Amino acid sequence: MKIQVWSDFICPFCYIGKSRLEAALNQFAYKNEVEIEYKAFELHPNGPIYNGKSIHEAIAEKYGTTDEQAKQMNDHIGQQADEAGLNFNFDSMKPTNTFDAHRLAKYAKEKGLEAEITENLLRAYFTDSKLISDHDVLADIANETGINRDDAMKVLQDSNRFANDVLIDEGIAQQYQITGVPYFIINNKYAISGAQSPETFASALKQVWEEENSAPKLQNLANDSGLEATCINGSCAVPEK
Repeated sequence: MKIQVWSDFICPFCYIGKSRLEAALNQFAYKNEVEIEYKAFELHPNGPIYNGKSIHEAIAEKYGTTDEQAKQMNDHIGQQADEAGLNFNFDSMKPTNTFDAHRLAKYAKEKGLEAEITENLLRAYFTDSKLISDHDVLADIANETGINRDDAMKVLQDSNRFANDVLIDEGIAQQYQITGVPYFIINNKYAISGAQSPETFASALKQVWEEENSAPKLQNLANDSGLEATCINGSCAVPEK
């Protein structure tokens, strides 16, 4: 079973959804036969590098609310994060452009470390309040993940490295008409949108596994039983009537 996950590193529900999916997978009998692939999606592809505004101010400006209303929204999301075993520090988050973080993740995928760097980038932003557009910060995260820091910095300083990989993911998202994340596609046939509950993910995993691995049930369209023209148990004799 293959699960493709479109997400962004500054999307709170992407981190929550990832945690909930992992909780469901931990209870799934065929967990070791599930492959997860992360796909790039930028919530704000034209968004600026961190400009000093808090996440509360940024959200208030975007949705036309007050800072206090934005804080209440974030507090509600933070409660959901707590329930998922995550710690979100909204007051010190640094909202920023994520294109280079996605490029780094593609480099990590080439190294077989996609899952690890995805977790590390999400934690760096939501829990550790790191500026994940800063190349030094990203290189440190790469080093923490097991990637040579100098090699990671070379990738980051070359703006063309892995840029096309990110854009391809986003182009596929457009083809699927994905407008929000997280978005999960299983075996290129089944879709789940949003940070669903672990129970919903578990039910989906079970349903897909059973549908993909069960023997097909055939409907007999013959006019009669067909026994007169069937060889059974090594015998092709015409049965007596």
